[in-house]
Amino acid sequence: MHPFRFGLLASHATSGQAWTELARRAEEIGYSSFLVPDHLGAQLSPIAAIAAAAAVTVRLRVGGFVFANDFRHPLILAREAATLDLLSGGRLELGLGAGWRTADYRQLGLHYDSPGKRIDRLAESIRLVKRLLNGETVTHAGPTYRLSEARAWPRPIQRPHPPIIMGGGGPRMLRLAAREADIVGFIPQFSPGGRPTWSDAREGALDRKVALVRQASGERFARLELNVFIADAGLIGSGAGLGGSLLAAAKSAAAGLAGSPHLLYGTLEQIRELLERRRARLGISHYSIPQRSMEAMAPVVAMLT
Repeated sequence: MHPFRFGLLASHATSGQAWTELARRAEEIGYSSFLVPDHLGAQLSPIAAIAAAAAVTVRLRVGGFVFANDFRHPLILAREAATLDLLSGGRLELGLGAGWRTADYRQLGLHYDSPGKRIDRLAESIRLVKRLLNGETVTHAGPTYRLSEARAWPRPIQRPHPPIIMGGGGPRMLRLAAREADIVGFIPQFSPGGRPTWSDAREGALDRKVALVRQASGERFARLELNVFIADAGLIGSGAGLGGSLLAAAKSAAAGLAGSPHLLYGTLEQIRELLERRRARLGISHYSIPQRSMEAMAPVVAMLT
Protein backbone atom coordinates (compact mmCIF):
# COMPACT_ATOMS: atom_id res chain seq x y z
CA MET A 1 0.00 0.00 0.00
CA HIS A 2 1.42 3.36 -1.03
CA PRO A 3 1.59 6.22 1.50
CA PHE A 4 -0.67 9.20 0.94
CA ARG A 5 0.69 12.04 -1.18
CA PHE A 6 -0.87 15.35 -2.14
CA GLY A 7 0.29 17.38 -5.13
CA LEU A 8 -0.58 21.04 -5.62
CA LEU A 9 -1.84 22.04 -9.08
CA ALA A 10 -0.40 25.55 -9.45
CA SER A 11 -0.72 27.72 -12.53
CA HIS A 12 -0.72 31.44 -11.78
CA ALA A 13 0.88 34.21 -9.74
CA THR A 14 1.04 37.98 -9.97
CA SER A 15 4.84 38.16 -9.68
CA GLY A 16 7.95 36.06 -9.45
CA GLN A 17 8.03 36.60 -5.71
CA ALA A 18 4.42 35.45 -5.35
CA TRP A 19 5.19 32.30 -7.35
CA THR A 20 8.25 31.33 -5.35
CA GLU A 21 6.43 32.08 -2.08
CA LEU A 22 3.63 29.78 -3.24
CA ALA A 23 6.12 26.97 -3.86
CA ARG A 24 7.79 27.48 -0.48
CA ARG A 25 4.42 27.50 1.25
CA ALA A 26 3.38 24.26 -0.48
CA GLU A 27 6.57 22.63 0.76
CA GLU A 28 6.04 24.02 4.28
CA ILE A 29 2.50 22.62 4.44
CA GLY A 30 3.70 19.19 3.36
CA TYR A 31 2.54 18.87 -0.24
CA SER A 32 4.71 16.30 -1.95
CA SER A 33 4.71 17.88 -5.40
CA PHE A 34 4.14 21.16 -7.22
CA LEU A 35 2.55 20.49 -10.60
CA VAL A 36 1.96 22.97 -13.42
CA PRO A 37 -0.55 22.44 -16.27
CA ASP A 38 0.31 23.03 -19.92
CA HIS A 39 -2.27 25.23 -21.63
CA LEU A 40 -2.17 28.49 -23.57
CA GLY A 41 -4.69 30.33 -21.41
CA ALA A 42 -4.12 32.57 -18.41
CA GLN A 43 -1.37 30.58 -16.73
CA LEU A 44 2.40 30.64 -16.41
CA SER A 45 4.46 28.80 -19.00
CA PRO A 46 5.21 25.47 -17.33
CA ILE A 47 8.91 24.77 -17.90
CA ALA A 48 10.18 28.13 -16.62
CA ALA A 49 7.65 28.05 -13.76
CA ILE A 50 8.73 24.54 -12.73
CA ALA A 51 12.40 25.56 -12.74
CA ALA A 52 11.66 28.62 -10.61
CA ALA A 53 9.74 26.55 -8.06
CA ALA A 54 12.50 23.95 -7.88
CA ALA A 55 15.14 26.62 -7.29
CA VAL A 56 13.56 27.84 -4.03
CA THR A 57 12.58 24.48 -2.51
CA VAL A 58 14.46 21.46 -1.19
CA ARG A 59 12.12 18.47 -0.83
CA LEU A 60 9.17 19.48 -3.01
CA ARG A 61 8.89 17.43 -6.18
CA VAL A 62 8.05 19.39 -9.32
CA GLY A 63 6.57 18.66 -12.71
CA GLY A 64 4.03 19.20 -15.43
CA PHE A 65 0.45 18.00 -15.03
CA VAL A 66 0.60 17.28 -17.86
CA PHE A 67 2.72 18.33 -20.83
CA ALA A 68 0.66 18.20 -24.04
CA ASN A 69 2.44 15.79 -26.33
CA ASP A 70 1.61 17.60 -29.57
CA PHE A 71 3.31 20.81 -28.42
CA ARG A 72 6.86 19.36 -28.32
CA HIS A 73 8.97 16.89 -30.27
CA PRO A 74 10.00 13.89 -28.09
CA LEU A 75 13.68 14.87 -28.26
CA ILE A 76 12.92 18.41 -27.09
CA LEU A 77 10.72 17.13 -24.28
CA ALA A 78 13.35 14.58 -23.18
CA ARG A 79 16.03 17.30 -23.02
CA GLU A 80 13.76 19.64 -21.07
CA ALA A 81 12.83 16.85 -18.65
CA ALA A 82 16.43 15.77 -18.14
CA THR A 83 17.51 19.36 -17.52
CA LEU A 84 14.72 19.95 -15.01
CA ASP A 85 15.58 16.73 -13.21
CA LEU A 86 19.26 17.64 -13.04
CA LEU A 87 18.69 21.22 -11.88
CA SER A 88 16.12 20.17 -9.27
CA GLY A 89 18.42 17.54 -7.78
CA GLY A 90 16.30 14.62 -9.01
CA ARG A 91 12.84 15.93 -8.07
CA LEU A 92 11.03 15.88 -11.42
CA GLU A 93 7.77 14.04 -12.05
CA LEU A 94 7.18 13.99 -15.81
CA GLY A 95 3.52 14.24 -16.76
CA LEU A 96 2.62 13.61 -20.39
CA GLY A 97 -0.79 13.62 -22.05
CA ALA A 98 -2.36 13.51 -25.51
CA GLY A 99 -3.70 17.09 -25.42
CA TRP A 100 -7.41 17.82 -25.33
CA ARG A 101 -8.24 21.53 -25.26
CA THR A 102 -9.34 22.74 -28.69
CA ALA A 103 -8.46 26.37 -27.89
CA ASP A 104 -4.79 25.42 -27.49
CA TYR A 105 -4.71 23.70 -30.88
CA ARG A 106 -6.52 26.60 -32.53
CA GLN A 107 -4.01 29.15 -31.22
CA LEU A 108 -1.10 27.01 -32.41
CA GLY A 109 -2.65 26.39 -35.81
CA LEU A 110 -2.56 22.63 -35.21
CA HIS A 111 -5.19 20.28 -36.56
CA TYR A 112 -7.28 18.83 -33.74
CA ASP A 113 -7.23 15.14 -34.60
CA SER A 114 -9.46 12.43 -33.18
CA PRO A 115 -8.61 11.11 -29.69
CA GLY A 116 -7.36 7.89 -31.27
CA LYS A 117 -4.84 9.69 -33.48
CA ARG A 118 -3.64 11.89 -30.62
CA ILE A 119 -3.20 8.85 -28.37
CA ASP A 120 -1.32 7.02 -31.14
CA ARG A 121 1.14 9.93 -31.32
CA LEU A 122 1.48 9.93 -27.53
CA ALA A 123 2.21 6.19 -27.47
CA GLU A 124 4.97 6.63 -30.05
CA SER A 125 6.34 9.67 -28.23
CA ILE A 126 6.45 8.26 -24.69
CA ARG A 127 8.49 5.25 -25.82
CA LEU A 128 10.98 7.54 -27.53
CA VAL A 129 11.18 9.84 -24.49
CA LYS A 130 11.93 6.87 -22.24
CA ARG A 131 14.71 5.62 -24.53
CA LEU A 132 16.25 9.08 -24.75
CA LEU A 133 16.13 9.64 -20.99
CA ASN A 134 17.74 6.24 -20.52
CA GLY A 135 20.79 7.46 -22.46
CA GLU A 136 20.18 5.63 -25.72
CA THR A 137 21.22 6.96 -29.10
CA VAL A 138 17.94 6.77 -31.00
CA THR A 139 17.31 6.45 -34.72
CA HIS A 140 13.62 6.17 -35.46
CA ALA A 141 11.28 6.48 -38.43
CA GLY A 142 7.72 6.08 -37.22
CA PRO A 143 4.25 7.19 -38.23
CA THR A 144 4.78 10.64 -36.71
CA TYR A 145 8.33 11.15 -35.49
CA ARG A 146 11.78 10.96 -37.11
CA LEU A 147 15.04 10.90 -35.17
CA SER A 148 18.54 10.34 -36.50
CA GLU A 149 21.24 9.31 -34.01
CA ALA A 150 19.52 11.48 -31.42
CA ARG A 151 20.72 11.77 -27.83
CA ALA A 152 19.18 13.72 -24.96
CA TRP A 153 21.73 15.60 -22.88
CA PRO A 154 22.08 15.94 -19.92
CA ARG A 155 21.24 12.63 -18.28
CA PRO A 156 18.57 12.87 -15.57
CA ILE A 157 19.51 12.11 -11.98
CA GLN A 158 16.62 9.67 -11.53
CA ARG A 159 17.28 6.42 -13.38
CA PRO A 160 16.25 5.06 -15.74
CA HIS A 161 14.06 8.17 -15.98
CA PRO A 162 11.98 10.46 -13.73
CA PRO A 163 8.61 9.01 -12.68
CA ILE A 164 6.12 9.36 -15.51
CA ILE A 165 2.57 10.57 -14.87
CA MET A 166 -0.09 9.65 -17.40
CA GLY A 167 -3.82 9.46 -17.03
CA GLY A 168 -7.20 10.18 -18.45
CA GLY A 169 -10.85 9.35 -18.41
CA GLY A 170 -11.26 7.10 -21.43
CA PRO A 171 -10.36 3.40 -21.74
CA ARG A 172 -7.70 3.74 -24.42
CA MET A 173 -5.77 6.45 -22.59
CA LEU A 174 -5.96 4.54 -19.32
CA ARG A 175 -4.67 1.35 -20.95
CA LEU A 176 -1.69 3.25 -22.33
CA ALA A 177 -1.02 4.77 -18.90
CA ALA A 178 -1.28 1.33 -17.29
CA ARG A 179 1.46 0.04 -19.60
CA GLU A 180 3.80 3.03 -19.67
CA ALA A 181 3.38 5.22 -16.57
CA ASP A 182 4.62 5.07 -13.00
CA ILE A 183 1.76 7.24 -11.72
CA VAL A 184 -1.68 6.75 -13.28
CA GLY A 185 -4.11 9.64 -12.93
CA PHE A 186 -7.89 9.44 -13.08
CA ILE A 187 -9.92 12.38 -14.36
CA PRO A 188 -13.46 12.77 -15.67
CA GLN A 189 -13.70 12.73 -19.43
CA PHE A 190 -13.79 16.25 -20.85
CA SER A 191 -15.39 17.63 -23.97
CA PRO A 192 -13.01 19.30 -26.46
CA GLY A 193 -14.18 22.66 -25.14
CA GLY A 194 -13.07 21.80 -21.63
CA ARG A 195 -16.35 20.91 -19.94
CA PRO A 196 -16.34 17.78 -17.77
CA THR A 197 -18.70 14.90 -18.44
CA TRP A 198 -20.36 14.75 -15.04
CA SER A 199 -21.73 11.25 -15.54
CA ASP A 200 -18.09 10.15 -15.72
CA ALA A 201 -17.22 11.92 -12.45
CA ARG A 202 -18.87 9.56 -9.98
CA GLU A 203 -17.44 6.91 -7.68
CA GLY A 204 -18.78 4.07 -9.81
CA ALA A 205 -16.93 5.41 -12.85
CA LEU A 206 -13.72 5.54 -10.82
CA ASP A 207 -14.20 1.91 -9.75
CA ARG A 208 -14.47 0.87 -13.40
CA LYS A 209 -11.39 2.85 -14.38
CA VAL A 210 -9.27 1.32 -11.61
CA ALA A 211 -10.43 -2.15 -12.65
CA LEU A 212 -9.43 -1.40 -16.24
CA VAL A 213 -5.96 -0.24 -15.16
CA ARG A 214 -5.55 -3.28 -12.92
CA GLN A 215 -6.31 -5.60 -15.84
CA ALA A 216 -4.17 -3.69 -18.37
CA SER A 217 -1.12 -3.31 -16.11
CA GLY A 218 -0.90 -6.94 -15.01
CA GLU A 219 1.95 -7.56 -12.60
CA ARG A 220 2.89 -3.85 -12.73
CA PHE A 221 -0.26 -2.86 -10.84
CA ALA A 222 1.19 -3.23 -7.34
CA ARG A 223 3.98 -0.80 -8.24
CA LEU A 224 1.74 1.83 -9.79
CA GLU A 225 0.82 4.91 -7.81
CA LEU A 226 -2.81 5.87 -8.42
CA ASN A 227 -3.80 9.54 -8.56
CA VAL A 228 -7.16 11.31 -8.55
CA PHE A 229 -7.60 14.84 -9.88
CA ILE A 230 -9.57 17.01 -7.43
CA ALA A 231 -11.64 19.79 -9.01
CA ASP A 232 -12.59 21.47 -5.73
CA ALA A 233 -11.79 20.82 -2.07
CA GLY A 234 -12.35 22.27 1.35
CA LEU A 235 -13.04 21.52 5.00
CA ILE A 236 -16.77 22.12 4.99
CA GLY A 237 -19.90 20.26 5.97
CA SER A 238 -21.73 20.46 2.65
CA GLY A 239 -21.44 21.63 -0.93
CA ALA A 240 -21.79 25.26 0.19
CA GLY A 241 -18.06 25.79 -0.01
CA LEU A 242 -17.70 24.81 -3.65
CA GLY A 243 -16.25 27.35 -6.04
CA GLY A 244 -18.88 29.41 -7.87
CA SER A 245 -18.33 28.09 -11.38
CA LEU A 246 -18.07 24.50 -10.25
CA LEU A 247 -21.19 24.83 -8.11
CA ALA A 248 -23.16 26.19 -11.05
CA ALA A 249 -22.07 23.27 -13.19
CA ALA A 250 -22.80 20.81 -10.41
CA LYS A 251 -26.34 22.12 -9.96
CA SER A 252 -27.06 21.45 -13.63
CA ALA A 253 -25.59 17.95 -13.53
CA ALA A 254 -27.36 14.71 -12.79
CA ALA A 255 -28.09 13.83 -9.17
CA GLY A 256 -25.34 12.12 -7.22
CA LEU A 257 -22.44 14.46 -8.04
CA ALA A 258 -21.97 15.26 -4.34
CA GLY A 259 -20.30 11.87 -3.95
CA SER A 260 -17.90 12.43 -6.82
CA PRO A 261 -14.31 11.34 -6.11
CA HIS A 262 -13.22 14.53 -7.89
CA LEU A 263 -14.75 16.72 -5.16
CA LEU A 264 -13.28 16.59 -1.67
CA TYR A 265 -15.15 18.31 1.12
CA GLY A 266 -16.40 17.57 4.60
CA THR A 267 -15.02 17.64 8.11
CA LEU A 268 -11.42 16.66 8.68
CA GLU A 269 -12.49 13.30 10.08
CA GLN A 270 -14.92 12.66 7.22
CA ILE A 271 -12.21 13.31 4.64
CA ARG A 272 -9.71 11.14 6.49
CA GLU A 273 -12.15 8.24 6.66
CA LEU A 274 -13.10 8.63 2.99
CA LEU A 275 -9.52 8.64 1.72
CA GLU A 276 -8.41 5.77 3.93
CA ARG A 277 -11.41 3.70 2.88
CA ARG A 278 -10.79 4.42 -0.81
CA ARG A 279 -7.11 3.56 -0.50
CA ALA A 280 -7.94 0.23 1.15
CA ARG A 281 -10.55 -0.57 -1.51
CA LEU A 282 -8.95 0.75 -4.70
CA GLY A 283 -5.32 1.49 -3.87
CA ILE A 284 -5.63 5.24 -4.54
CA SER A 285 -3.14 7.21 -2.46
CA HIS A 286 -2.24 10.32 -4.48
CA TYR A 287 -4.46 13.41 -4.90
CA SER A 288 -3.93 16.55 -6.98
CA ILE A 289 -5.33 19.61 -5.19
CA PRO A 290 -6.18 22.90 -6.98
CA GLN A 291 -4.17 25.98 -6.09
CA ARG A 292 -7.17 27.78 -4.59
CA SER A 293 -7.63 24.95 -2.06
CA MET A 294 -4.01 24.82 -0.87
CA GLU A 295 -4.57 26.36 2.56
CA ALA A 296 -7.99 24.78 3.11
CA MET A 297 -6.53 21.31 2.65
CA ALA A 298 -3.47 21.92 4.84
CA PRO A 299 -4.96 20.06 7.87
CA VAL A 300 -5.73 17.04 5.68
CA VAL A 301 -2.18 17.01 4.30
CA ALA A 302 -0.77 17.29 7.83
CA MET A 303 -2.96 14.48 9.15
CA LEU A 304 -2.34 11.95 6.39
CA THR A 305 1.31 12.51 5.43
